[in-house]
Amino acid sequence: MFDLDKWQEIYSTIRKNKLRTFLTGFSVAWGIFMLIILLGSGYGLENGVRKEFEGDAENTLWVNQGVTSVAYKGYKPGRFIQFTNEDYNQTKKIDDVEYISGRFTIWENNTLSYKNEYGSFDIFCSHPGYGKVENLEPIKGRFLNDIDVEEFRKVTAIGKLVDEALFKGEDPLGKYIKVAGIPFKVVGVFDDPGGDRDLSRIYIPISTAQMVYNRGNRLGTMSMTVGDASMLRSEEMVEEIRNDLAKRHHFDPADQRAVFIWNNVENYTRFMRLFANIRLFIWVIGVGTIIAGIVGVSNIMMIVVKERTKEIGIRKSMGATPGSIIGLVLQESIIITAFAGYVGLVLGVGLLQLVAQNLPSTDYFSNPEVNINVALGATMILILAGAIAGFVPARKAAAVKPVVALRDE
Repeated sequence: MFDLDKWQEIYSTIRKNKLRTFLTGFSVAWGIFMLIILLGSGYGLENGVRKEFEGDAENTLWVNQGVTSVAYKGYKPGRFIQFTNEDYNQTKKIDDVEYISGRFTIWENNTLSYKNEYGSFDIFCSHPGYGKVENLEPIKGRFLNDIDVEEFRKVTAIGKLVDEALFKGEDPLGKYIKVAGIPFKVVGVFDDPGGDRDLSRIYIPISTAQMVYNRGNRLGTMSMTVGDASMLRSEEMVEEIRNDLAKRHHFDPADQRAVFIWNNVENYTRFMRLFANIRLFIWVIGVGTIIAGIVGVSNIMMIVVKERTKEIGIRKSMGATPGSIIGLVLQESIIITAFAGYVGLVLGVGLLQLVAQNLPSTDYFSNPEVNINVALGATMILILAGAIAGFVPARKAAAVKPVVALRDE
């Protein structure tokens, strides 16, 4: 039931002590404001790191050739480890390998042409699985497939920037472009959610490239996704791959320079754990700041109860119940805390929105934000904080004896 007299009384009390109420509310507002800013900044850092991972699948292993650094079973150090088709065929048999691709690039002549349009772009030779490894999204046609590799087809999937540069709005599907002087049919155009890095590339079947450009059975690197494999399983796979390659290429499995394996699963998991710990730390700092504000509100309410001891005594002598006294004090405490906290919440979210709109995204900071769940959580904290701040003073007020209160000066 709405009690207008009670609300008027609370308003009158707050109005009589404007400075005290403002300073008390400010401490709560500042605590919520700092919590929102810290959380938003933490999410901004996390979004920046996630954006870096968007360019590749998060569950990938990258296997790169190296040079041996130690002697092994009669082989001298300093040997270059050259991957071959056999390495690809054996590696894809390892359990939990989902999509896999070998890869090499054509650097010596990377000129592409269509009619009178020319441009220099990156020419990547790969298996179909590379589209999954790089998280490429076909926007026209398709990416490479297994039949392209098996039949040594002269086909290519091109990046969006290549499409814009060579075709000038013309539909590229089914058209032929010259790749280092050799015609290849365009079967697809792709986009890259991780940015423009891959959009100035084209991809051609690795088998076709090995034949046309005299690469024999050589590969440059191997990359693969590992499905839902855990970080521990990905580390086991790294060791399996290294040991398998060591047997075929005759190098010490402990020689880290012979083969470099980048475990994206491990790095992504560690980053996410790091940000989870950062969020926990931010919550601890933010809640600690809010608690300091709550203590201030509680102290102020203790003073309010002390100042109104005689008034409370008169109320109780006229039949006011302890519950009504507790409700009055709690209501005032919750109003001050909730209003001040809401102001801090709005200011914090507003500042984050302003920063997000005007601060350019970088590699390590992007779109600072606070989601709706955090805002709702902060609101619940405010309500709970107000109740906690007023509970002890309210209990003290309810325990006042009318006779003693009326004697209070």
